Amino acid sequence: MELRTEVEIEAAAADVWRVLTDFASYPEWNPFITEIRGDLREGTALEVSLSVPEGRDLHFRPRLLRCENERELRWRGHFLFAGLFDGEHFFRLEAVGPSRTRFIHGENFTGILVRFASATLSKAARGFVYMNRALKRRVEEG
Repeated sequence: MELRTEVEIEAAAADVWRVLTDFASYPEWNPFITEIRGDLREGTALEVSLSVPEGRDLHFRPRLLRCENERELRWRGHFLFAGLFDGEHFFRLEAVGPSRTRFIHGENFTGILVRFASATLSKAARGFVYMNRALKRRVEEG
């Protein structure tokens, strides 16, 4: 199952990327992903904290799969063990013009528990939208 959201931001991809990858500043502006710790190197483990709307806070250690400057950031994590409830989270940036970027934010979920998680996934989808709006504000306000 895929959750996918997007928003257009009035800024160059380089500006969006700079805010997106400034993990230390997430507590200041990001209502959904409240903390990320780790290096932006493919293959490394990150420490991620989420605040799911109308849900509980979650903490997990996904592996960074892709870090392509100004284009894509992607990680994969799982609940308890692989195959139970796995998620591949992605952020993609597409230049729409010299100072306009489409930010695509989503996650592909797999595993035997996915079909039982529709309420949680609906809450997570709202979190994606909240983050997108906050990122747009943060980037556009400079």
